[in-house]
Amino acid sequence: MTSATTIWTATGRWQNDGSAWQARAWPHCSTRSSTRHAEMASPDHAAWLLAGLFFLIATLYSSVGHAGASGYLAAMALLGLAPEQMRPTALALNLLVGGIGLLRFHRAGLVPWRRLPPFVLASAPATYLAARTPVPQETYALVVGALLLVAALLLLRSALRQHGTGDERPPRQVRWTYALPVGAAIGTLSGLTGTGGAIFLTPLLLFARWAPIREAAGLSVAFVWVNSVLGMAGVWQATGALPTALPLWLAAVALGGMLGSWLGVHRLPPRGLRIALSLVLMIASGKLLLA
Repeated sequence: MTSATTIWTATGRWQNDGSAWQARAWPHCSTRSSTRHAEMASPDHAAWLLAGLFFLIATLYSSVGHAGASGYLAAMALLGLAPEQMRPTALALNLLVGGIGLLRFHRAGLVPWRRLPPFVLASAPATYLAARTPVPQETYALVVGALLLVAALLLLRSALRQHGTGDERPPRQVRWTYALPVGAAIGTLSGLTGTGGAIFLTPLLLFARWAPIREAAGLSVAFVWVNSVLGMAGVWQATGALPTALPLWLAAVALGGMLGSWLGVHRLPPRGLRIALSLVLMIASGKLLLA
């Protein structure tokens, strides 16, 4: 795979050298073999480009109760960030956006806390253990590519099936016998790929009629936040790698998360956003699977 080793150099050119994505503008990446708190250098224009993409992704995803990890992964893959930095970066951004969305949806009374336990109890340990599992570069690209493709199809299907408000029928009771294995499966995928799992959980909640559309978004953002905490803990113990441009990206997604969650709770219907997101994820998936 060439995309995982493509870097942006100080001369403004892309090149392949088999190393992590590093440039003169941000030469340090914290790892176990070096200091975990490297001094932040001035991000180059590639880092600023990612910041803009992350803002848009956070705005779109948070409007439907997601934190954006699959979108962040897609953007980082398109720009050639190294796999060992992609998972922890996506989870760190997820934590912030998920926290903002959780607070916003909770204040609006859209987080059905009683339906959360059966999903989290199984997903939490699965996420932590899977996040500590090293993933080979080729396998990582295939897994993330397949993940993004499945997410795109699920988002597109949920958007096309949504008519009117989508909230007229009362939700069904969540059965623990179904929710536990679902939570474990989503948690495993979340830990392996650095996502929060909402791209799977939200459509499932809608298809199974376990929650109406906005409560499904609220439940998903709570699920994402718990998974991201445990996933980040597992990834940090396994790699300890974070790019030095992370503070810039955190600021970008914080703004996007506040704007998107406000739009999702008070203004925008999610149907059009899901269609747009599905197209973006299909493009990113194709790049990873066909490269």
